[in-house]
Amino acid sequence: MKTLKTQVAIIGAGPSGLLLGQLLHNAGIDTVILERQTPDYVLGRIRAGVLEQGMVDLLRQAGVGQRMDAEGLPHDGFELVLNDRRVHIDLKGLTGGKNVMVYGQTEVTRDLMAAREAAGARTLYLASDAQPHDMQTEHPFVTFEHEGQTWRLDCDYIAGCDGFHGVARQSIPAEKLKVFERVYPFGWLGVLADTPPVHEELVYARHDRGFALCSMRSKTRTRYYLQVPAEENVADWPDERFWGELKNRLPADLADALITGPSIEKSIAPLRSFVVEPMQHGRMFLVGDAAHIVPPTGAKGLNLAASDVSTLFNILLKVYRDGRVDLLERYSAICLRRVWKAERFSWWMTSMLHRFDDDAFNQRISEAELEYFLDSEAGRKTIAENYVGLPYEAIE
Repeated sequence: MKTLKTQVAIIGAGPSGLLLGQLLHNAGIDTVILERQTPDYVLGRIRAGVLEQGMVDLLRQAGVGQRMDAEGLPHDGFELVLNDRRVHIDLKGLTGGKNVMVYGQTEVTRDLMAAREAAGARTLYLASDAQPHDMQTEHPFVTFEHEGQTWRLDCDYIAGCDGFHGVARQSIPAEKLKVFERVYPFGWLGVLADTPPVHEELVYARHDRGFALCSMRSKTRTRYYLQVPAEENVADWPDERFWGELKNRLPADLADALITGPSIEKSIAPLRSFVVEPMQHGRMFLVGDAAHIVPPTGAKGLNLAASDVSTLFNILLKVYRDGRVDLLERYSAICLRRVWKAERFSWWMTSMLHRFDDDAFNQRISEAELEYFLDSEAGRKTIAENYVGLPYEAIE
């Protein structure tokens, strides 16, 4: 068995693992990232594209914000549609100047990969069978297979940034974790197309036929979503049917303005809310989807991972610079306070905007509640504050 040594072992080279690695590297803290897939596979994942103000600031802090600032699309608001009624949510005006940035997760990952390579920091791709060990001791380590050899990576701390299906959470004894979960009876059918956006801002539409979202990746690439039953088959949705149904769920003026084209990617994503507590086990810390999943309705998944990264980075910074090992046991509690608020907002947006066929009473209640929020400046402010992202908790 060959041996490597580092200060922080990071499992997973998605955006959260790469962002944590870049922040730590810039602070002089050594990291090794283990990724079981190839770089091309990681970049091939089609994911979110709305970045909260806090994540935008964190990417700039990591020194990887140049292309985002040049090519990303700042959005000062978005639209909520209730049947044919359109209401503008003025993010900037309602939050004292905050906004969001439309910049694809694939591009964030690409920027972070390039920065890590330029820095000469170590990322081992095709590192299979990673397994954390001795997490509750002062000398944890990770074993893995790479290029036909078995390796041992000795470290001070382990960051599990390897997603919902990753090994990090699964390596914690089940009796140590409490699981909270809600699975929704529908999914999102998403289409990526090289067409101009139907509107300059994102449009979230509640309709009697089901939810629809008009999003974008750039001024020439769009991402549209339709609520469909959870058991739906993507093969049953040729492009013509998708575009026709999308037009049915949009107000007439937007439907008339919609430019359609061939899809370049089409998939159905299930919706679920999921949280495990605690988010740490000894010297291993769960980050992002390894610890929590949100429905995409509130644009919180990637952003929640970024706030976990910020918390862990700032704790480790104080540990290495000031010897503040007492802060380590606070990681989970700090993260979970923000996680649950984001879970609440994502659940609320999902409940307000989607059609639940089996409960006519709740449908009327959610419609009335959404109208109440949209008719009130305080209600619109609450939506805006949550959408741009609640502040990160200071580490003191």
